[in-house]
Order: sequence, then structure tokens, then C-alpha cells
Amino acid sequence: MTKLKVSSAELVQQAKARIREIETTDAIAMMEDPKVVIVDLRDVRERQRSGFIPGSLHCPRGMAEFWVDPESPYFKEAFGDDKTFIFHCASGWRSALTVATLNDMGFACAHLKDGFNDWAAKDGPVEVPEKA
Repeated sequence: MTKLKVSSAELVQQAKARIREIETTDAIAMMEDPKVVIVDLRDVRERQRSGFIPGSLHCPRGMAEFWVDPESPYFKEAFGDDKTFIFHCASGWRSALTVATLNDMGFACAHLKDGFNDWAAKDGPVEVPEKA
């Protein structure tokens, strides 16, 4: 197997060096602020299995660039508001890469530094969907 020029871990570290990271305790304190939107990038199955942050907006990772772009046919109005957007995934890797890309596009946002797993471990509120 050919060694990659840059590993996924290196990409994440490069992204984290140039984006705004929000500590879990700070994000928990911010969640009631109506000017803050917490965006969950995790797969729907992760949300079903582990629960989710109450009031969070679910945006599948593969759609983030399209949902925030007003010129995209997939644009979502929720991203057109003048708010603080904090993206998260399970551990902060996917959200770091996403936020770096969105910032490059001109969409100002931050990410939950240590992800949903840390949120749950620090007793941040978690809503668990009902089993079907």
C-alpha cells in the first residue's frame, strides 16, 4: 500500500490550527442562547444510537457545503440567519475538517473541540429518540 502524503490525523490537526474551537463546557453554557445554533454532522444512525443535543440542527456531513451556500440548489434557510454556528461530530475530527472548509468558503463558524462524546461525558443535555 502506498503511504499517503498527508494522513487524516494530519489534516485534522492542520484544520484545528486555523479554526475556532469551542470547549465543551463553554458550548453547554451557550446552548440556551437564541443566537447560537449547534449543528450535528453525525450520521442519522449515530444520532439514533447515542442521542443528540436538544435543539441541534442535523446536517449530514456530506451536505454541509451545499446547505450553507445560498447559490446551491440545496441551500437551507437555517444557515442564512445571522447566528453563531457550532458544528460537531462524535470526537471533533469531522467537524474540524468541515469548519475549515466552510470557513474557506466564507461561512463563519466554529466547532465543538472534543465532540458529542465529550459533551455527553460532561453531562451536557442529551435527547434520546424513542425506539421505533
